[in-house]
Amino acid sequence: MPESIPIGDYVRAPAASGLDATGYARIGEFELSDFLTRWDVLHDDALQVLPERIHPTARIHSTAIIGEDVIIGPGVRVHEFSTVRKRSVLAAGVSVGFGCEVTHSFVGENTVLGHQVGIGHSVIGTDAHLSANLVIAAISLWNYNMRVPVKEIVLHGPGDEPPYRCTTSRFGGLIGDHVQTGSMITLGPGIAVGRHSTIAASVCMGSSIIPAASIVRSASPEAVIKPRRISR
Repeated sequence: MPESIPIGDYVRAPAASGLDATGYARIGEFELSDFLTRWDVLHDDALQVLPERIHPTARIHSTAIIGEDVIIGPGVRVHEFSTVRKRSVLAAGVSVGFGCEVTHSFVGENTVLGHQVGIGHSVIGTDAHLSANLVIAAISLWNYNMRVPVKEIVLHGPGDEPPYRCTTSRFGGLIGDHVQTGSMITLGPGIAVGRHSTIAASVCMGSSIIPAASIVRSASPEAVIKPRRISR
């Protein structure tokens, strides 16, 4: 298990979202646990310097709910009955489908969230496609009180290696650029999925690191993760 997880190994920084003067422009320079620790302050600082919190070219359906601390970039679309809240960022070109919930998450440029997708406390890369009925959970089930979580999220590797510690009790996933998923999937709490990976329908998986260009067909990493061929 790596002692550090550089976000830049998974996610490219936004280039066309008007975030140049904010810490989000340097998201790829952060180590994961350091970013999670500093995220709230980084976001509040961004709100102070951005001339507009919601870009005028964004199209938000009248039934959608957008939190007062949410940042929405150019060309974003938020469809019916979706909620985006708690210091979330939708970078340029993001599409949020019908009935989604995005909580305290960064969603990279041109990423698509299908219908009824729920993500919490997660970092999603560019050009990802998360299909319908996917959930990225952010809180461990093994907390005594789920409303006040205290159990730290960790990522486990194979064998007896020490886990990677996220230094927070709320973390869903780090989903790399160009990741594609099927439907009816549950990920997290605590998962890192490398760039250009594909996760098949009905997978339930957490506390894992998935290498780049992998295909995941089951929740048992030893048996089902295999390299994916990438067309050039």
